[in-house]
Amino acid sequence: MIKVQRISMNDPLYEQACALRERALLEQVGLTMAKFKAAFPGVEERFEHFVAVFDHPNGPRVVGCASLLCDEPEKGVGKLMQMAVDPQRQGEGIGRKLVVAVEARAFGTLKLTDLVCHARGEAIDFYQALGWNPIGDRFDEVGIEHQKMGINAGVLEPGIS
Repeated sequence: MIKVQRISMNDPLYEQACALRERALLEQVGLTMAKFKAAFPGVEERFEHFVAVFDHPNGPRVVGCASLLCDEPEKGVGKLMQMAVDPQRQGEGIGRKLVVAVEARAFGTLKLTDLVCHARGEAIDFYQALGWNPIGDRFDEVGIEHQKMGINAGVLEPGIS
């Protein structure tokens, strides 16, 4: 069973989430967590961190993660960033669970009006299936094709969080 939860940077699961981000996202563009933190000072501390956890017999294992940056790029808007699912666990609905948790936090507790993300080209259909819409044209970010995607609180149907 996969459980999604919000964690702090002090949580023991945070290091696993960072390791997954490095493997699945950052290494592809020549970054480490240390380089990411240096390139974006203070951002890591502003993130709300979410992890998808599998109860393994040897202890909990992070199999997915996502970060929410509030009031970015403007007040009332959140940016979903650094979302990754362990490649061996993709296709199991873990990414969907992470996005749903971020949406629930953003639109419920935090009362944000909109969420945006920069989706890699191969993830555009994933976000569209969850009700997110493309914004503008595709663009190159860190040498990879991306599409700005967005969803607002009014798009979600009642009972979906």
